[in-house]
Amino acid sequence: MNARYTITRLGSQGDGVAETETGELFIPFTLPGEIVTAAREKDRATPMAVLEASPLRIDPACRHFTECGGCAIQHLEAEAYHRWKHDKVAHALNSKDIVCDVDALLPCAPQTRRRVVFTARRSEAGMQLGFVRALSSEIISIEECPISLPEIVAKLDRLKALAELICATTKSFRMTVTVTGSGLDVAVHESGKLGENQRRVASNFVIAQGLARLSIDGEIIIEPKKPVVTFGSIAVAVPPGAFLQATEAAEQAMADIVGRHLARAKKVADLFAGCGSFALRLAAKSEVHAVEGDAAALSALDRAFRFASGLKRVTSERRDLFRRPLTFKELNAFDGVVFDPPRAGAEDQSKQIARSDVPLVAAVSCNPVTLARDLRILIDGGYALKSVTPIDQFLWSPHVEAVALLEKPRRRR
Repeated sequence: MNARYTITRLGSQGDGVAETETGELFIPFTLPGEIVTAAREKDRATPMAVLEASPLRIDPACRHFTECGGCAIQHLEAEAYHRWKHDKVAHALNSKDIVCDVDALLPCAPQTRRRVVFTARRSEAGMQLGFVRALSSEIISIEECPISLPEIVAKLDRLKALAELICATTKSFRMTVTVTGSGLDVAVHESGKLGENQRRVASNFVIAQGLARLSIDGEIIIEPKKPVVTFGSIAVAVPPGAFLQATEAAEQAMADIVGRHLARAKKVADLFAGCGSFALRLAAKSEVHAVEGDAAALSALDRAFRFASGLKRVTSERRDLFRRPLTFKELNAFDGVVFDPPRAGAEDQSKQIARSDVPLVAAVSCNPVTLARDLRILIDGGYALKSVTPIDQFLWSPHVEAVALLEKPRRRR
């Protein structure tokens, strides 16, 4: 049944929030101050009509907005959108009684996303390739994507054709497409086991389309050109499905902030190092010990260092930092630490850093809630929080990155 609601604020996921007698009601694609009609189901509602629009409402950039599930908030004016993302970080810190002026958000430009995860499935109507509608399993095939680099958008029809060639399942599967210096790297997951003929046909297609690589569930099917990305001035041949920051600009901004903070450190520990986006840049001035649980990523980092010139020593260690964090005694060998964990954060590792004497720490996070938790641990351990910089690299989504810089007076030994 449709009813009338007044939106009071934006929720953490970008939904408009209406206050009702039975609690908060979340209505997507609405803005504070708007009066809307919506069909309610428990604590969520589907918007039907906007009766009174907010002056901050703008036309969305994409024809698929509200359908594809990829973007949550294209309809909000840019300055208000930036303020909302900034405040997500500030509110998370406030929830842990952390007092710090949060810097202005570093914005994200359209058409800069270099790594996109599509969902594909064969249906009676043909191959579908796109994004999953919010709170649904329905795949919305797309014809444009204003967040993504043009190199990806230009190949959408070819990527759909490739999905058709490799599909060996009735279920949906993921296709991660990354723009590299060598071309598109396509990493597929759960598409089923390829037959020999499928493998041959798909390989010929990859070569004909100029793609750099096709891998399925970690196995390289064909690699005409080794996919390479550049961290600073260092070329890295990334493994299939390797984690990369969503945009090059955000990666460089984070590296610049961390690099300035750790410039005085002679020895740095890079925790959750990945393929080396921080480690290889920091090695221009500091010795770096890179710690990462993924063997392929660590191998790529080590290989890049060995073929590079002009870097100080980089050592690497494969280690699951969730199960076995570096201890405070191990950390005391370093002058600086940078850690960039997954969304779950680094609670146990933060407890060890808090007990250490490391004078300079940079915490990087894509989740303000777990970042605030980890910063509270560090502050309680004697660190002073010097700055927090929010960075938008997930345009028009609820996600926001942040870099926090901390210092602790080093004890005399």
